[in-house]
Amino acid sequence: MAVQTAIFAGGCFWCMVEPFEKMAGILKVRSGYTGGLTKNPTYKEVCSHATGHIEAVKIWFDDDQVSYEQLLDIYWMIADPTDNQGQFNDRGNTYKTVIFTNSDNQKKIALKSKQKLQNTNRFDKPIVTEILEEKPFYDAEEEHQQFYKKDPLREAAMMQPRYEFQEKYWSDKL
Repeated sequence: MAVQTAIFAGGCFWCMVEPFEKMAGILKVRSGYTGGLTKNPTYKEVCSHATGHIEAVKIWFDDDQVSYEQLLDIYWMIADPTDNQGQFNDRGNTYKTVIFTNSDNQKKIALKSKQKLQNTNRFDKPIVTEILEEKPFYDAEEEHQQFYKKDPLREAAMMQPRYEFQEKYWSDKL
């Protein structure tokens, strides 16, 4: 087994866990914060928009079972890559889309994937998702981990705009 990690930001981290966690080859998914200046930030600090952090998920995966490219395919389907002001009901820099890469290979794959998506003309706006070098990742508090299992009704309500996005732009892949 070759364990790799990936970090994706795509809006509220509560909504980013389940799609990855249910994939074969995924070993663990953690909600957390990355890209900011404060060490070990709290949810309250990140929500104040003063730390520079973005809500994200860190994914541990067995790349013998699932590739980084496959993770990117899921990522593009669950986060609106044309919105750099937040995601769906969550607005602000804390919720923007960013792919954080941990190697030259991941960066190359992410850039190629982004260009491939842009070339499809699936969206009528440009793809604005940033691709940045991985920064320290801090786990969110336990109450934010696997939120879809802890509060499925609230999670379902929060996911509704994402489902509508998927239906509009990805119905051919669902």
